[in-house]
Amino acid sequence: MLVDWGVSIRRACQALRFDTSSYHYRSRRPGQAGLELRIREICATRVRYGYRRIHVLLRREGWQVNIKKTRRIYNELGLQLRNKHPKRRVKAKLREDRQEASGPNEVWAMDFVHDQLALGKKLRILTIVDIHSRYCPATDPRFTYRGEDVVQTLERVCRQIGYPQTIRVDNGGEFISRDLDLWAYANGVTLDFSRPGKPTDNGFIEAFNSKLRAECLNAHWFMDLADAREKLEAWRRDYNEVRPHSAIGYNVPIDLHIPGGATSPPP
Repeated sequence: MLVDWGVSIRRACQALRFDTSSYHYRSRRPGQAGLELRIREICATRVRYGYRRIHVLLRREGWQVNIKKTRRIYNELGLQLRNKHPKRRVKAKLREDRQEASGPNEVWAMDFVHDQLALGKKLRILTIVDIHSRYCPATDPRFTYRGEDVVQTLERVCRQIGYPQTIRVDNGGEFISRDLDLWAYANGVTLDFSRPGKPTDNGFIEAFNSKLRAECLNAHWFMDLADAREKLEAWRRDYNEVRPHSAIGYNVPIDLHIPGGATSPPP
């Protein structure tokens, strides 16, 4: 109205029956960025604290804040605890605070794919993919997989390309094992578990597995375990070094993960 009609603020407020003091009012409420930062810091170290315990700690530190404001900020930051979290020991991520990976080896995703040999014997294939570069460190087939087998495969590939900061997994028996939890604790790796019944929580590995099945598993017969390993490794190298990937600008994953055009480390 001030611009369109060229009237003063006083006349515009009179026409709208709006008090001029309300128009000129400026909030004196202090910013809450510092309080938000402190709540995040507490949640990062006290991973099983809800907003009530966090409020008690804030009051002890001298923050003049009531519990309703603490709860509002706690909820706005998405720090609510999962009601049903995996029964892990120490290396499970318990809060919904996922961020997009910005570099190699920040976040990996891991899962199993099921297939069979030509004579019908079933195979389980452990697949791993780096979320940032889409690089695949391993496609490892075995007849059976236990938690200690997962650790063995992870240790082998991590010695070649480094340890990730976080690995996203589902709630399968091999991933909730004590062996994997102890390995993650010893190497500073966080296990980020999907919510039960939410495969989209680990959508990167689901997309990778669909490519593996369409381009390799459905295109070959596996005569025995050695033949399966040979064909899977050939596909993995082609995926890492030749196949253009649309999500990374039709580049190849190895150029993002290992700059300089190095070849994929051997299995």
